[in-house]
Amino acid sequence: PSNLMYNKMWHQTQEALNTLLDKEIQKMTEPQRNKVLVFQMLATFYIKYVQIFRSMENVYDQIVHPQKRTLIRKILDGVMGRILELKNEMVELELTEFHYFDDILQDLKLAPQQLDVPIPRYFLKERLEVIKGREKILARILKECGLNLPDVKYAVKSIALEEAIKMIQIAERARQGRLRALFMKQIFLQECRAKEIKLLGQRLADTGMAALQIQKVWRGFHQSKKTVREREEEMVFLGMKPPPLFNEVSAAIVQSEKVTRLRNEVQMKHEQSYQEALVNIKEDLKLMEGPDIKEHLQDQIRQWFIECRNLTGTFPEYPDEEEGGSAIIFSNKTPEQVIEDILTNQEEEEKLKKKKKKEEKERRERRLKKGKREKERKTTKEKKEEEEEWKMSPSLFLHLMEEGNSLYKDMWMNKDESWNFPQDFDPEMIKEEKRKELELEIRVQVDELMRQELKKLKLAVNKEIELPIKGKKGKKVEQTIVFLREAFGNPIMHMNGALSYLTIESLYRELVEEGLLIQALKVNLSDYIGEYSYLGTTLRQVAIEPMPSLLDVRQLITLYGILPLGSAEVHEKAPLVKSLLLAGPPGVGKKMLVHAICTETGANLFNLSSSNIAGKYPGKNGLQMMLHLVFKVARQLQPSVVWIQDTEKTFYKKVPQSEKPNEPKRLKKHLPKILKLLRPDDRILIVGTTQRPFDAELQSFCRVYQKIILVPRPDYASRYVLWKQIILRNGGVLTNALNISCLSKVTDGFTQGQIVKVVKEVLTDRRVRQQSHKPLTAVEFITIMTTMNPVYREEEESFKNWYAKTPLGKKRIMSLSNNGNKEKEKDKGKKKGKRGKKKK
Repeated sequence: PSNLMYNKMWHQTQEALNTLLDKEIQKMTEPQRNKVLVFQMLATFYIKYVQIFRSMENVYDQIVHPQKRTLIRKILDGVMGRILELKNEMVELELTEFHYFDDILQDLKLAPQQLDVPIPRYFLKERLEVIKGREKILARILKECGLNLPDVKYAVKSIALEEAIKMIQIAERARQGRLRALFMKQIFLQECRAKEIKLLGQRLADTGMAALQIQKVWRGFHQSKKTVREREEEMVFLGMKPPPLFNEVSAAIVQSEKVTRLRNEVQMKHEQSYQEALVNIKEDLKLMEGPDIKEHLQDQIRQWFIECRNLTGTFPEYPDEEEGGSAIIFSNKTPEQVIEDILTNQEEEEKLKKKKKKEEKERRERRLKKGKREKERKTTKEKKEEEEEWKMSPSLFLHLMEEGNSLYKDMWMNKDESWNFPQDFDPEMIKEEKRKELELEIRVQVDELMRQELKKLKLAVNKEIELPIKGKKGKKVEQTIVFLREAFGNPIMHMNGALSYLTIESLYRELVEEGLLIQALKVNLSDYIGEYSYLGTTLRQVAIEPMPSLLDVRQLITLYGILPLGSAEVHEKAPLVKSLLLAGPPGVGKKMLVHAICTETGANLFNLSSSNIAGKYPGKNGLQMMLHLVFKVARQLQPSVVWIQDTEKTFYKKVPQSEKPNEPKRLKKHLPKILKLLRPDDRILIVGTTQRPFDAELQSFCRVYQKIILVPRPDYASRYVLWKQIILRNGGVLTNALNISCLSKVTDGFTQGQIVKVVKEVLTDRRVRQQSHKPLTAVEFITIMTTMNPVYREEEESFKNWYAKTPLGKKRIMSLSNNGNKEKEKDKGKKKGKRGKKKK
């Protein structure tokens, strides 16, 4: 039943993708001028692709049929890449990294949570063995070097025997004192009761009055309990409070997790059997059908020889192996069709010669007209800018998705799978694929035989002797390179001669020992807690730029960091992001986000912070050697993240006297060169984090960091979620005594790091045990908060002002001012029109 469910989900997702592709192709052909309508169109496509991505990722993770999985993976990468392309289009249109879709979500009847871009599980699942192996090697090297930190919860201090005895004596005397005080209290209470009995005398003899008093107290207590219970039931009914067993894991969830694990096991078994079948079926085909294919190809080529000889009077030139051999000529064509192509090619060549002559004349005429046109362009430039039509940049993923969609229609849409209930591989489909592969392999052998046969035919019929063709320059160069490699080895880089023959394992070890390759903390991106910004669109309509929410930041980290690093195909074709800067006050989670990128993609983490590289690999040659080492290992063991903490120090305007010995600006000149050398197939991301971006030289800073993300302090909604989640994670219990809303309001300006620190200080093991009779209150957290400094409005404004000076920030301000001026001009025009009417 679960197989049917996921198959049905896949078919539904494919239908949605098909309709969306049709709509997008239709919209791309239509001219657009209004930027607001263009953004709404792009945002709608983006949201719909995210929905398809979410369901497609779920299907790919759970479906067990190996051949279906290969097609789904192809479409999944296409959808992922298209989401990144649309994001890039929206950034170029609105000139901001953060977008708000409140009104569009409302029209589509979707919740903000459905806009969250998921991280595909196959990023880690398909590389699990490699990641685990690398972690073991890293742990072993750290242990051997003594760099690993002991995983001890409490620090244990050794003390002298006399001091230990004194401490035990003090504790024992205190215990005895507490027991004596309790005993004396009981005696005192007994004496008090005896005095009361003497004073009251006969009143206590009346049992009726005593029973009435007990009833009164009991009824009051019972009624108060009942009122509280009814109040809670009412709150649950109104949806203002979760039901009693809301946080407990239900049996259905446990069962679903168990089924998911079993499906993953079946998935692996089917994949193994599929890989084995690919080899076995090919060998069987080679034995059974190989000789027939060979004969058919030879007959086809011989017929081509004879037909060409009859038509042209000479035997044809046989294509080289580099050009593709006979596969170029016989690409699903008969010999008659090939001859027709030869004749048409000859006619086309004559036409091309005539066209070239005409083009030369036209070019001369154009050069003369250019001078006149330039003058006209300057005068009409402003008018044209207003009338310019918006065009979407060409997509590299639409073709990929269309190809996958057509394959789905041809192969899987109406396929009868009643015979394949366990959803194992289809042998007939493998045979079709392997026949094509086998034909290509046999064709190479046939080409060699037929070249010899053609030579013999030329000798026998025309008495022609073929002279050996002179080798091309490229071949000679390649031969010399091969010779040099054989003679001198394959050097990595001629630096000091030491790097030339080192293996990746030895380089990896060296970087770990030097502390340049570090162990990433196990932090998931979902641990970065926050809430959505629900008023983003409303604020922008009133010309107020809202501060991004924490979930907006998390979304950007997924789009710019995790998705390209996780998928090689997406990284190669999607808009390339080589570097990323996270700027924000201390404690907002910049370091956590860097570690989350590594955890979610299984990437290596290199630390090139100025404080970390100080004193390592001294001198100019040493620095070049270090960078070469880092990026050589990063390329070989990709995906990789190169982290530069406190990156403003690398771009200091003026280096402070205290930091001059560390040479913080060592990397400043080299980083732009490194970025230029990074190719699309290098899954390497340079991530910088900074608390004081205003101390850096802005031009060089923005030249290195392609994308700049402001990480803000949490707003009220995010603080509310943070307090609840962190208290629960640290063993706290939420009761009516703890007012989370009040706590969130009071702690305005405090960061996530400070909130986590406070919760850990309050919720000690002793305090967690006391919760049953002494529930948590907001005062306990606020008293510790008073010793900390919040992020003030002025500091937040300084970050916003700095961001306004960055290239994207400047463009945004310019576009807003231009729009404002246009609106003012329109208003003036309307006022003048009204005045003219009044005068008349």
